[in-house]
Amino acid sequence: MADQLPLDQIQVDQDNLYREQAITDLRVASIRQLIPIKPDGSDDPSRETMYVASTQIMSQMGPLPVTAPIEASTLQEALIQFPQAIKEAVDQMIEEAKEHRRQESTRIVVPGQGMPGQGPPGGGLISG
Repeated sequence: MADQLPLDQIQVDQDNLYREQAITDLRVASIRQLIPIKPDGSDDPSRETMYVASTQIMSQMGPLPVTAPIEASTLQEALIQFPQAIKEAVDQMIEEAKEHRRQESTRIVVPGQGMPGQGPPGGGLISG
């Protein structure tokens, strides 16, 4: 990637530090609470705490992780908004899958070219 820095030039953004706490019901819900902190580790009340919902849903291919930001100012609000945040994330995943499927179904395949990711017809074997 063009925007990658050499390892010796990577720097921590000291103005964007967060302490992470995990909250879970030990069943289905997990919320990451990201509390803004200063470089000395003390809380930074000038920035908002952020909340991120996570869970897993079962699909035909097995469990799928689902993660979504939660717009909340308190943990209590985040707990209440958790189901809606997950529902919206799942709805978005479904729409993206449908769009991907639609794009794949309209792709033109030229005979003799093989499918993307496949080698030449015959598997590239040379017959003698």
